[in-house]
Amino acid sequence: MKGVYCLVTELKEKRDIPVGGLDVLEFSEGFYVYVGSALNSLEARVGRHLRKEKKRFWHIDYLLEHAAIVDVLYAETSRRAECELAAEINRELEPVQGFGCSDCNCNAHLFHSSSLDEAIVTVEEAFNDTGLASNTMVFKASV
Repeated sequence: MKGVYCLVTELKEKRDIPVGGLDVLEFSEGFYVYVGSALNSLEARVGRHLRKEKKRFWHIDYLLEHAAIVDVLYAETSRRAECELAAEINRELEPVQGFGCSDCNCNAHLFHSSSLDEAIVTVEEAFNDTGLASNTMVFKASV
């Protein structure tokens, strides 16, 4: 299955985290939404994010060493919609500049919210606004 996804994560306390080529970033406690895509195997990509043991490769791998995934929202599509989805989320949530977007022209693919409800509603609205809502599925991660 090909698609686009949003990981909703929770960071329980403020932390300074070294993130690959971005140096050390300061993360406030709260909820973070990461936008990604998998045009080869959505199941494998999300499964990798859910695993605890893995090599750090993407920016999100560094954050996931400290934050827990609480929800995954995804849509099956062959359309390259990752940046479009990130742009919609950027309208409502605070971007983490440069995070997750080293291969595109976006300012961020990671966004902060102090509220889980705000994060989820924003992601659902972004899927709707990009025309992906009819294909959107939600996976509740067990923490």
